[in-house]
Amino acid sequence: MKNPNFDYDVVYIGSGHAAFDGAKTLCKQGFKIAFVEAVAVGGTCPNWGCNAKITLDGPVTLAKTQRRMKGIVEGDTKLNWKENIKHKREGILPIKVDREATMKSLGMDVIHGFAKFTDAHTLEINGEHVTSDKIVIATGLTPHKVEIEGTELSHDSQDFMELEDMPKRMAVIGTGYIAMEFATMANESGADVTMFMHGDKALRPFYQPYVQILMDEMKKSGIKFVENSGLRAFEQNGDEYTVTYADNQQLTVDYILDASGRVPMVHNMGLEEVGVKFDAKKGIEVNEYLQTSVENIYASGDVAATGQPNLTPTATFESQYLKHLFAGETDQPIDFPAIPSVVFTSPRISQMGVTVDEANASDEYTVEEHDLTDTWFRQITKEPVVKNAYIFDKEHRLVGFTEISDQADNAIDMIVPAVNMKMTPLEIERNVHLFPSIGHDTWKNI
Repeated sequence: MKNPNFDYDVVYIGSGHAAFDGAKTLCKQGFKIAFVEAVAVGGTCPNWGCNAKITLDGPVTLAKTQRRMKGIVEGDTKLNWKENIKHKREGILPIKVDREATMKSLGMDVIHGFAKFTDAHTLEINGEHVTSDKIVIATGLTPHKVEIEGTELSHDSQDFMELEDMPKRMAVIGTGYIAMEFATMANESGADVTMFMHGDKALRPFYQPYVQILMDEMKKSGIKFVENSGLRAFEQNGDEYTVTYADNQQLTVDYILDASGRVPMVHNMGLEEVGVKFDAKKGIEVNEYLQTSVENIYASGDVAATGQPNLTPTATFESQYLKHLFAGETDQPIDFPAIPSVVFTSPRISQMGVTVDEANASDEYTVEEHDLTDTWFRQITKEPVVKNAYIFDKEHRLVGFTEISDQADNAIDMIVPAVNMKMTPLEIERNVHLFPSIGHDTWKNI
Protein backbone atom coordinates (compact mmCIF):
# COMPACT_ATOMS: atom_id res chain seq x y z
CA MET A 1 0.00 0.00 0.00
CA LYS A 2 1.39 3.40 -1.02
CA ASN A 3 -0.48 5.65 1.45
CA PRO A 4 -1.29 4.16 4.89
CA ASN A 5 -3.35 7.21 5.91
CA PHE A 6 -6.35 5.91 3.96
CA ASP A 7 -8.20 2.62 3.48
CA TYR A 8 -7.18 2.59 -0.17
CA ASP A 9 -4.75 4.25 -2.54
CA VAL A 10 -7.34 4.49 -5.33
CA VAL A 11 -11.08 3.92 -5.26
CA TYR A 12 -12.90 3.76 -8.59
CA ILE A 13 -16.59 4.60 -8.59
CA GLY A 14 -17.63 2.22 -11.36
CA SER A 15 -16.07 -1.00 -12.61
CA GLY A 16 -16.09 -0.67 -16.39
CA HIS A 17 -13.20 -0.13 -18.79
CA ALA A 18 -12.68 3.42 -17.52
CA ALA A 19 -11.65 1.86 -14.22
CA PHE A 20 -10.56 -1.76 -14.50
CA ASP A 21 -8.15 -1.63 -17.45
CA GLY A 22 -5.69 0.65 -15.68
CA ALA A 23 -6.43 -0.46 -12.13
CA LYS A 24 -5.35 -4.07 -12.64
CA THR A 25 -1.80 -2.94 -13.43
CA LEU A 26 -1.73 -0.51 -10.49
CA CYS A 27 -2.72 -3.35 -8.22
CA LYS A 28 0.21 -5.45 -9.43
CA GLN A 29 2.47 -2.51 -8.54
CA GLY A 30 1.38 -2.56 -4.93
CA PHE A 31 -1.48 -0.07 -4.91
CA LYS A 32 -4.48 -0.98 -2.76
CA ILE A 33 -7.51 -0.70 -5.04
CA ALA A 34 -11.29 -0.88 -4.64
CA PHE A 35 -14.21 -0.59 -7.03
CA VAL A 36 -17.64 0.62 -6.00
CA GLU A 37 -20.33 -0.81 -8.28
CA ALA A 38 -24.01 0.10 -7.94
CA VAL A 39 -25.39 -2.06 -10.76
CA ALA A 40 -23.35 -4.66 -12.68
CA VAL A 41 -19.63 -5.39 -12.54
CA GLY A 42 -18.03 -4.54 -15.86
CA GLY A 43 -20.19 -1.49 -16.51
CA THR A 44 -22.19 -0.68 -19.62
CA CYS A 45 -19.96 -2.15 -22.33
CA PRO A 46 -20.25 -5.88 -21.58
CA ASN A 47 -23.65 -5.81 -19.93
CA TRP A 48 -25.72 -3.48 -22.14
CA GLY A 49 -23.29 -2.05 -24.68
CA CYS A 50 -20.57 -3.28 -27.02
CA ASN A 51 -20.42 -6.99 -26.19
CA ALA A 52 -24.16 -7.40 -25.84
CA LYS A 53 -25.13 -5.56 -29.00
CA ILE A 54 -22.52 -7.31 -31.15
CA THR A 55 -23.79 -10.66 -29.91
CA LEU A 56 -27.32 -9.68 -30.95
CA ASP A 57 -26.12 -8.19 -34.24
CA GLY A 58 -24.15 -11.27 -35.37
CA PRO A 59 -27.22 -13.19 -36.61
CA VAL A 60 -28.56 -9.99 -38.22
CA THR A 61 -25.51 -9.58 -40.46
CA LEU A 62 -25.49 -13.31 -41.18
CA ALA A 63 -29.14 -13.25 -42.30
CA LYS A 64 -28.59 -10.23 -44.54
CA THR A 65 -25.53 -11.83 -46.14
CA GLN A 66 -27.43 -15.07 -46.74
CA ARG A 67 -30.24 -13.25 -48.53
CA ARG A 68 -27.77 -11.48 -50.80
CA MET A 69 -26.24 -14.83 -51.71
CA LYS A 70 -29.55 -16.64 -52.18
CA GLY A 71 -29.15 -19.30 -54.83
CA ILE A 72 -25.52 -19.83 -53.88
CA VAL A 73 -26.49 -20.49 -50.27
CA GLU A 74 -29.80 -22.32 -50.32
CA GLY A 75 -32.63 -21.99 -47.84
CA ASP A 76 -34.35 -19.10 -46.12
CA THR A 77 -32.81 -17.52 -43.05
CA LYS A 78 -35.19 -16.20 -40.42
CA LEU A 79 -33.93 -14.63 -37.23
CA ASN A 80 -35.35 -16.13 -34.04
CA TRP A 81 -35.26 -13.23 -31.57
CA LYS A 82 -36.04 -15.33 -28.50
CA GLU A 83 -33.09 -17.60 -29.23
CA ASN A 84 -30.94 -14.59 -30.06
CA ILE A 85 -31.64 -13.12 -26.61
CA LYS A 86 -30.90 -16.50 -25.02
CA HIS A 87 -27.60 -16.67 -26.90
CA LYS A 88 -26.74 -13.14 -25.75
CA ARG A 89 -27.39 -14.01 -22.10
CA GLU A 90 -25.25 -17.13 -22.34
CA GLY A 91 -22.36 -15.06 -23.63
CA ILE A 92 -22.79 -11.95 -21.50
CA LEU A 93 -23.83 -13.14 -18.02
CA PRO A 94 -20.50 -14.89 -17.29
CA ILE A 95 -18.54 -11.70 -18.02
CA LYS A 96 -19.41 -9.86 -14.83
CA VAL A 97 -18.87 -13.01 -12.79
CA ASP A 98 -15.46 -13.60 -14.37
CA ARG A 99 -14.53 -9.90 -14.09
CA GLU A 100 -15.31 -9.78 -10.37
CA ALA A 101 -13.41 -13.02 -9.80
CA THR A 102 -10.41 -11.56 -11.64
CA MET A 103 -10.54 -8.38 -9.56
CA LYS A 104 -10.58 -10.32 -6.33
CA SER A 105 -7.86 -12.73 -7.45
CA LEU A 106 -5.60 -9.74 -8.07
CA GLY A 107 -6.27 -8.47 -4.56
CA MET A 108 -8.70 -5.70 -5.44
CA ASP A 109 -11.89 -5.18 -3.46
CA VAL A 110 -15.34 -4.95 -5.03
CA ILE A 111 -17.90 -3.04 -2.97
CA HIS A 112 -21.48 -3.38 -4.18
CA GLY A 113 -23.50 -0.25 -3.52
CA PHE A 114 -24.00 3.40 -4.37
CA ALA A 115 -21.19 5.80 -3.49
CA LYS A 116 -21.71 9.31 -2.17
CA PHE A 117 -18.96 11.77 -1.27
CA THR A 118 -18.90 13.04 2.30
CA ASP A 119 -15.58 14.81 1.78
CA ALA A 120 -12.83 14.79 -0.85
CA HIS A 121 -11.31 11.54 0.47
CA THR A 122 -14.36 9.80 1.90
CA LEU A 123 -17.25 7.89 0.34
CA GLU A 124 -20.37 6.66 2.09
CA ILE A 125 -21.43 3.25 0.76
CA ASN A 126 -24.27 1.23 2.29
CA GLY A 127 -24.04 3.30 5.46
CA GLU A 128 -20.29 2.63 5.84
CA HIS A 129 -17.43 5.05 5.18
CA VAL A 130 -14.46 4.28 2.96
CA THR A 131 -11.43 6.56 2.57
CA SER A 132 -8.99 6.80 -0.32
CA ASP A 133 -5.97 8.88 -1.29
CA LYS A 134 -7.33 9.26 -4.84
CA ILE A 135 -10.84 8.71 -6.15
CA VAL A 136 -11.70 8.17 -9.82
CA ILE A 137 -15.27 8.80 -10.94
CA ALA A 138 -15.99 6.32 -13.74
CA THR A 139 -19.77 6.12 -13.58
CA GLY A 140 -20.39 6.48 -17.33
CA LEU A 141 -23.69 7.48 -18.90
CA THR A 142 -27.31 6.53 -18.36
CA PRO A 143 -30.22 6.52 -20.87
CA HIS A 144 -31.90 9.88 -21.48
CA LYS A 145 -35.69 10.23 -21.43
CA VAL A 146 -37.55 12.59 -23.77
CA GLU A 147 -39.36 15.24 -21.75
CA ILE A 148 -42.92 14.76 -22.93
CA GLU A 149 -46.16 13.54 -21.42
CA GLY A 150 -46.14 9.78 -20.92
CA THR A 151 -42.37 9.39 -21.19
CA GLU A 152 -42.52 6.73 -18.46
CA LEU A 153 -44.25 4.44 -20.97
CA SER A 154 -41.11 4.17 -23.09
CA HIS A 155 -38.27 1.67 -22.72
CA ASP A 156 -34.53 2.20 -22.83
CA SER A 157 -31.68 0.26 -24.43
CA GLN A 158 -31.26 -2.01 -21.41
CA ASP A 159 -34.92 -3.00 -21.63
CA PHE A 160 -34.58 -3.72 -25.35
CA MET A 161 -31.69 -6.08 -24.74
CA GLU A 162 -33.87 -8.17 -22.44
CA LEU A 163 -36.93 -8.34 -24.74
CA GLU A 164 -38.21 -11.91 -24.73
CA ASP A 165 -40.42 -11.40 -27.78
CA MET A 166 -39.99 -8.89 -30.57
CA PRO A 167 -43.02 -6.54 -30.80
CA LYS A 168 -44.84 -6.35 -34.14
CA ARG A 169 -44.77 -2.54 -34.26
CA MET A 170 -42.01 -0.45 -32.71
CA ALA A 171 -41.39 3.28 -32.41
CA VAL A 172 -37.73 4.24 -31.99
CA ILE A 173 -37.02 7.71 -30.65
CA GLY A 174 -33.78 9.20 -31.98
CA THR A 175 -31.32 8.45 -34.78
CA GLY A 176 -27.99 8.19 -32.96
CA TYR A 177 -25.79 5.09 -32.60
CA ILE A 178 -28.12 3.11 -30.37
CA ALA A 179 -31.29 4.06 -32.22
CA MET A 180 -29.94 3.12 -35.65
CA GLU A 181 -28.35 -0.12 -34.45
CA PHE A 182 -31.36 -1.35 -32.50
CA ALA A 183 -33.76 -0.35 -35.28
CA THR A 184 -31.72 -2.55 -37.63
CA MET A 185 -31.95 -5.49 -35.22
CA ALA A 186 -35.68 -5.06 -34.66
CA ASN A 187 -36.37 -4.75 -38.37
CA GLU A 188 -34.45 -7.90 -39.19
CA SER A 189 -36.32 -9.69 -36.39
CA GLY A 190 -39.68 -8.90 -37.99
CA ALA A 191 -40.75 -5.65 -36.33
CA ASP A 192 -42.38 -2.81 -38.26
CA VAL A 193 -40.06 0.02 -37.20
CA THR A 194 -40.72 3.76 -37.33
CA MET A 195 -37.93 6.13 -36.30
CA PHE A 196 -38.76 9.57 -34.94
CA MET A 197 -36.06 12.14 -35.70
CA HIS A 198 -35.52 15.31 -33.69
CA GLY A 199 -34.42 17.17 -36.84
CA ASP A 200 -33.65 16.15 -40.40
CA LYS A 201 -30.22 14.53 -39.89
CA ALA A 202 -29.19 11.20 -38.39
CA LEU A 203 -25.80 10.28 -36.92
CA ARG A 204 -24.67 13.90 -36.96
CA PRO A 205 -20.95 13.29 -36.22
CA PHE A 206 -20.61 11.12 -39.34
CA TYR A 207 -20.13 12.00 -43.01
CA GLN A 208 -23.66 12.83 -44.07
CA PRO A 209 -23.52 11.49 -47.67
CA TYR A 210 -22.72 8.07 -46.17
CA VAL A 211 -25.42 8.49 -43.51
CA GLN A 212 -27.94 9.17 -46.27
CA ILE A 213 -26.87 5.98 -48.06
CA LEU A 214 -27.36 4.05 -44.83
CA MET A 215 -30.82 5.56 -44.33
CA ASP A 216 -31.74 4.62 -47.91
CA GLU A 217 -30.67 1.03 -47.24
CA MET A 218 -32.68 0.96 -44.02
CA LYS A 219 -35.72 2.28 -45.88
CA LYS A 220 -35.35 -0.52 -48.45
CA SER A 221 -35.59 -2.94 -45.52
CA GLY A 222 -38.88 -1.34 -44.47
CA ILE A 223 -37.74 1.07 -41.73
CA LYS A 224 -39.61 4.39 -41.81
CA PHE A 225 -38.20 7.77 -40.75
CA VAL A 226 -40.23 10.73 -39.49
CA GLU A 227 -38.14 13.90 -39.81
CA ASN A 228 -38.64 16.88 -37.49
CA SER A 229 -41.12 14.70 -35.62
CA GLY A 230 -42.03 17.19 -32.89
CA LEU A 231 -42.97 14.53 -30.34
CA ARG A 232 -45.93 15.50 -28.17
CA ALA A 233 -46.92 12.54 -26.00
CA PHE A 234 -47.01 8.78 -25.39
CA GLU A 235 -50.29 7.17 -24.32
CA GLN A 236 -51.25 3.63 -23.40
CA ASN A 237 -54.44 1.97 -24.59
CA GLY A 238 -54.56 -1.57 -23.27
CA ASP A 239 -51.60 -3.42 -24.78
CA GLU A 240 -51.02 -0.72 -27.40
CA TYR A 241 -49.31 2.66 -27.28
CA THR A 242 -49.99 5.85 -29.19
CA VAL A 243 -47.22 8.22 -30.22
CA THR A 244 -48.55 11.73 -30.84
CA TYR A 245 -46.25 13.95 -32.90
CA ALA A 246 -46.07 16.98 -35.20
CA ASP A 247 -49.54 18.45 -35.90
CA ASN A 248 -51.31 15.94 -33.65
CA GLN A 249 -50.51 13.05 -35.96
CA GLN A 250 -50.59 9.66 -34.25
CA LEU A 251 -49.00 6.25 -34.64
CA THR A 252 -50.13 3.11 -32.81
CA VAL A 253 -47.35 0.72 -31.79
CA ASP A 254 -46.69 -2.16 -29.43
CA TYR A 255 -43.42 -0.85 -28.00
CA ILE A 256 -41.63 2.49 -27.65
CA LEU A 257 -37.84 2.49 -27.50
CA ASP A 258 -36.43 5.80 -26.28
CA ALA A 259 -32.94 5.92 -27.78
CA SER A 260 -32.74 9.71 -27.71
CA GLY A 261 -29.29 9.68 -26.16
CA ARG A 262 -27.40 9.16 -22.93
CA VAL A 263 -26.51 11.59 -20.14
CA PRO A 264 -23.72 11.59 -17.51
CA MET A 265 -24.29 9.78 -14.23
CA VAL A 266 -23.42 12.69 -11.94
CA HIS A 267 -26.43 13.16 -9.71
CA ASN A 268 -26.95 12.23 -6.05
CA MET A 269 -23.24 11.55 -5.56
CA GLY A 270 -22.46 14.56 -3.41
CA LEU A 271 -20.34 16.19 -6.11
CA GLU A 272 -21.74 19.64 -5.32
CA GLU A 273 -20.92 19.29 -1.63
CA VAL A 274 -17.24 18.52 -2.24
CA GLY A 275 -16.83 21.05 -5.05
CA VAL A 276 -16.54 18.82 -8.11
CA LYS A 277 -17.75 20.89 -11.07
CA PHE A 278 -19.91 19.25 -13.72
CA ASP A 279 -22.41 19.92 -16.47
CA ALA A 280 -25.53 17.75 -16.39
CA LYS A 281 -25.35 17.20 -20.16
CA LYS A 282 -21.59 17.22 -20.87
CA GLY A 283 -20.25 15.54 -17.75
CA ILE A 284 -17.58 16.24 -15.15
CA GLU A 285 -15.14 19.03 -15.89
CA VAL A 286 -11.55 17.78 -16.08
CA ASN A 287 -8.20 19.31 -16.95
CA GLU A 288 -5.55 17.84 -19.23
CA TYR A 289 -4.65 15.35 -16.50
CA LEU A 290 -8.26 14.11 -16.12
CA GLN A 291 -8.24 15.89 -12.77
CA THR A 292 -11.48 17.47 -11.56
CA SER A 293 -11.83 20.77 -9.74
CA VAL A 294 -10.88 18.84 -6.57
CA GLU A 295 -7.18 17.91 -6.58
CA ASN A 296 -7.36 14.24 -5.58
CA ILE A 297 -10.54 13.41 -7.52
CA TYR A 298 -10.34 12.37 -11.17
CA ALA A 299 -12.87 11.39 -13.84
CA SER A 300 -12.44 8.78 -16.55
CA GLY A 301 -14.54 7.42 -19.40
CA ASP A 302 -17.89 8.66 -20.66
CA VAL A 303 -18.65 10.73 -17.55
CA ALA A 304 -15.58 12.94 -18.13
CA ALA A 305 -16.14 16.00 -20.33
CA THR A 306 -13.00 15.54 -22.44
CA GLY A 307 -14.61 16.20 -25.82
CA GLN A 308 -13.49 12.76 -26.97
CA PRO A 309 -15.87 10.12 -28.40
CA ASN A 310 -17.81 8.31 -25.67
CA LEU A 311 -16.49 4.88 -26.58
CA THR A 312 -14.92 1.91 -24.83
CA PRO A 313 -11.48 2.47 -26.44
CA THR A 314 -11.52 6.05 -25.13
CA ALA A 315 -12.35 4.85 -21.62
CA THR A 316 -9.60 2.23 -21.78
CA PHE A 317 -7.04 4.79 -22.96
CA GLU A 318 -7.98 7.19 -20.14
CA SER A 319 -7.85 4.45 -17.53
CA GLN A 320 -4.40 3.41 -18.67
CA TYR A 321 -3.24 7.03 -18.68
CA LEU A 322 -4.33 7.43 -15.05
CA LYS A 323 -2.43 4.27 -14.21
CA HIS A 324 0.77 5.82 -15.58
CA LEU A 325 0.03 9.11 -13.79
CA PHE A 326 -0.68 7.54 -10.40
CA ALA A 327 2.34 5.24 -10.65
CA GLY A 328 4.63 8.20 -11.34
CA GLU A 329 5.47 6.92 -14.81
CA THR A 330 4.45 10.20 -16.43
CA ASP A 331 3.92 13.81 -15.47
CA GLN A 332 2.69 14.79 -18.90
CA PRO A 333 -0.91 15.67 -19.82
CA ILE A 334 -2.98 13.09 -21.62
CA ASP A 335 -2.33 13.01 -25.37
CA PHE A 336 -5.30 11.45 -27.15
CA PRO A 337 -4.72 9.54 -30.38
CA ALA A 338 -7.29 9.46 -33.16
CA ILE A 339 -9.95 7.04 -31.92
CA PRO A 340 -12.05 5.05 -34.41
CA SER A 341 -15.82 4.91 -34.01
CA VAL A 342 -18.29 2.64 -35.77
CA VAL A 343 -22.06 2.43 -36.15
CA PHE A 344 -22.94 -1.28 -36.17
CA THR A 345 -25.77 -1.13 -38.67
CA SER A 346 -26.09 -2.88 -42.04
CA PRO A 347 -24.05 -1.53 -43.74
CA ARG A 348 -21.76 -0.14 -41.05
CA ILE A 349 -20.20 3.34 -40.98
CA SER A 350 -16.76 3.92 -39.49
CA GLN A 351 -14.78 7.10 -38.95
CA MET A 352 -11.58 8.34 -37.31
CA GLY A 353 -9.27 11.34 -37.31
CA VAL A 354 -9.83 14.38 -39.51
CA THR A 355 -13.32 14.25 -41.03
CA VAL A 356 -14.20 14.84 -44.66
CA ASP A 357 -16.03 18.03 -43.73
CA GLU A 358 -13.02 19.33 -41.80
CA ALA A 359 -10.72 18.47 -44.70
CA ASN A 360 -12.93 20.15 -47.29
CA ALA A 361 -12.96 23.32 -45.19
CA SER A 362 -9.15 23.56 -45.13
CA ASP A 363 -6.36 23.74 -47.71
CA GLU A 364 -4.18 21.60 -45.40
CA TYR A 365 -5.77 18.36 -46.52
CA THR A 366 -6.81 16.41 -49.58
CA VAL A 367 -9.66 13.90 -49.77
CA GLU A 368 -9.58 10.81 -51.97
CA GLU A 369 -12.88 8.97 -52.29
CA HIS A 370 -13.39 5.47 -53.67
CA ASP A 371 -16.40 3.41 -54.67
CA LEU A 372 -15.42 -0.24 -54.22
CA THR A 373 -18.86 -1.77 -54.68
CA ASP A 374 -17.91 -3.51 -57.91
CA THR A 375 -14.42 -4.57 -56.88
CA TRP A 376 -13.64 -8.28 -56.88
CA PHE A 377 -13.01 -8.72 -53.17
CA ARG A 378 -16.17 -6.94 -52.02
CA GLN A 379 -18.30 -8.88 -54.50
CA ILE A 380 -17.41 -12.19 -52.87
CA THR A 381 -20.32 -11.62 -50.50
CA LYS A 382 -22.16 -9.27 -52.87
CA GLU A 383 -21.90 -6.20 -50.66
CA PRO A 384 -24.42 -3.63 -51.95
CA VAL A 385 -22.53 -0.55 -50.75
CA VAL A 386 -18.78 0.00 -50.34
CA LYS A 387 -17.52 3.57 -50.29
CA ASN A 388 -14.67 5.16 -48.40
CA ALA A 389 -12.74 8.40 -48.13
CA TYR A 390 -9.10 8.88 -47.17
CA ILE A 391 -7.91 12.22 -45.80
CA PHE A 392 -4.24 13.09 -46.31
CA ASP A 393 -2.07 15.96 -45.09
CA LYS A 394 0.38 17.81 -47.34
CA GLU A 395 3.06 15.12 -46.80
CA HIS A 396 0.52 12.51 -47.93
CA ARG A 397 0.27 11.02 -44.46
CA LEU A 398 -3.10 9.54 -43.65
CA VAL A 399 -4.84 11.67 -41.01
CA GLY A 400 -8.45 10.55 -41.36
CA PHE A 401 -10.69 7.87 -42.81
CA THR A 402 -14.35 6.98 -43.15
CA GLU A 403 -16.10 4.04 -44.79
CA ILE A 404 -19.59 2.69 -45.33
CA SER A 405 -19.72 -1.05 -45.95
CA ASP A 406 -20.43 -4.33 -44.22
CA GLN A 407 -16.73 -4.46 -43.34
CA ALA A 408 -16.31 -0.82 -42.28
CA ASP A 409 -15.41 -1.81 -38.72
CA ASN A 410 -12.67 -4.18 -39.81
CA ALA A 411 -11.42 -1.80 -42.49
CA ILE A 412 -10.88 1.10 -40.10
CA ASP A 413 -9.30 -1.09 -37.46
CA MET A 414 -6.67 -2.15 -39.98
CA ILE A 415 -5.44 1.39 -40.63
CA VAL A 416 -5.35 2.77 -37.08
CA PRO A 417 -1.51 2.48 -37.01
CA ALA A 418 -1.18 4.42 -40.26
CA VAL A 419 -3.07 7.36 -38.74
CA ASN A 420 -1.71 7.36 -35.20
CA MET A 421 1.90 6.59 -36.09
CA LYS A 422 1.81 9.20 -38.87
CA MET A 423 3.33 6.74 -41.31
CA THR A 424 5.11 8.08 -44.36
CA PRO A 425 4.34 6.66 -47.82
CA LEU A 426 7.56 4.59 -47.60
CA GLU A 427 6.59 3.16 -44.21
CA ILE A 428 3.14 2.32 -45.51
CA GLU A 429 4.71 0.58 -48.51
CA ARG A 430 6.74 -1.65 -46.19
CA ASN A 431 3.59 -2.98 -44.53
CA VAL A 432 2.79 -6.04 -46.61
CA HIS A 433 -0.65 -7.48 -45.98
CA LEU A 434 -2.23 -10.86 -46.49
CA PHE A 435 -3.96 -11.21 -49.84
CA PRO A 436 -6.87 -11.40 -50.30
CA SER A 437 -8.04 -9.68 -47.13
CA ILE A 438 -9.86 -6.60 -45.86
CA GLY A 439 -6.49 -5.30 -44.69
CA HIS A 440 -4.99 -5.50 -48.17
CA ASP A 441 -8.16 -4.05 -49.69
CA THR A 442 -8.04 -1.06 -47.31
CA TRP A 443 -4.29 -0.31 -47.35
CA LYS A 444 -3.90 -0.49 -51.11
CA ASN A 445 -5.53 2.95 -51.55
CA ILE A 446 -3.41 4.78 -48.96
